[in-house]
Amino acid sequence: MPKDMKNDYHLKFDDTSVAFFSKSNRRLRKMHLLFTAMNYKWLMQIGNDVINFLLKIRVPIKGLIKHTVFEHFCGGEDLQESEETINELAAFNIGAILDYSVEGAKNEAGFDQTADEVLRTIAKAKATKHIPFSVFKFSGISSFAILEKIQKGTQLTEKELGYYAHVKQRVERLCKAAHDADVRLLIDAEETWVQDVIDAFVYQMMARFNREKTIVYNTYQMYRSDMLENLKNAHALAEKEGYYLGAKLVRGAYMEKERDRAEEMKYESPIQPDKESTDRDFDAALAFCVQNRKRISLCAGSHNEWSNSYLAELLHKNKIEKNDSEIYFAQLYGMSDNISFKLAKEGYNVVKYVPYGPVRAVLPYLYRRSQENSSVAGQSSRELSYIKKEIARRR
Repeated sequence: MPKDMKNDYHLKFDDTSVAFFSKSNRRLRKMHLLFTAMNYKWLMQIGNDVINFLLKIRVPIKGLIKHTVFEHFCGGEDLQESEETINELAAFNIGAILDYSVEGAKNEAGFDQTADEVLRTIAKAKATKHIPFSVFKFSGISSFAILEKIQKGTQLTEKELGYYAHVKQRVERLCKAAHDADVRLLIDAEETWVQDVIDAFVYQMMARFNREKTIVYNTYQMYRSDMLENLKNAHALAEKEGYYLGAKLVRGAYMEKERDRAEEMKYESPIQPDKESTDRDFDAALAFCVQNRKRISLCAGSHNEWSNSYLAELLHKNKIEKNDSEIYFAQLYGMSDNISFKLAKEGYNVVKYVPYGPVRAVLPYLYRRSQENSSVAGQSSRELSYIKKEIARRR
């Protein structure tokens, strides 16, 4: 706990009647089965292998997937089908971030298709107050290999230069559309060996579109040992250049891949030495953003109960309104409802990342979610314990 903070405003997230108020008994039982399975990492691995094999030999299991894991973690197969999820969350004052989670063909046609879909989410967000953000990943609209070559300083071929020009056009088109629609646009973080290129371009977009208010947001993965300093440097640059900094804070999503690559290629790992260091820097970043809220707009993406309580306490200590328009709490759809619904009930700005897309196309996303729940210490067990508690309470 930071030394300057007392525990007099500590929120508790253990009231399951709030967390699962919107869930029927049948839905709770399905959630119980799902998270029981996710408690077994080996079972998740076998299950994903079996699903991929069955799909490969064209066994009709789409319905089974759609009404189990897809239903729990995704909003729908398209924007129209996601409307029910948007309204379900809105009924409890929780916003939605529509995340097109299709990992399509890694070619120009696929990148254009993804960019067009993100434009549709921006248009959808403009039409309703229940969708305060849109989002995209650079690797969804660009060749990862080209980003990697640029960061390494490798000369691009003439053909690759043409492709990268298209990447710039896509990003500029998305940021301009968000600016014109007055919709905040989150740009997700990726691996360290392409992130510098992404950062440089994102700050160019901020300098162009964040002059009057925050539209474009960068993402800061606090499991990187250099990220707190990066955030502070980004703030200094925004101050110098006279634009607003959009900061989405997360702990991170590529830790094992980063460590494996560092070991394989014999360089110092960019990852924090332990979880305590990540937690320390995440909470320090929250405090830094709140202290500099005149220049920084914050979206705090966390499933950590303490960090969410700490941010609420920071707002209280600094006499900032719970629903301050520049501070949002965010969690993934299908996870940590005990946090999201409690914060929303207390009057804070809360959003859920709501992935959507055709069932088969979002399977890689669902696989990562199952891995995350199995590998993150206590995540599945915590979710399951709350589900069991609510089932027992209703008896």
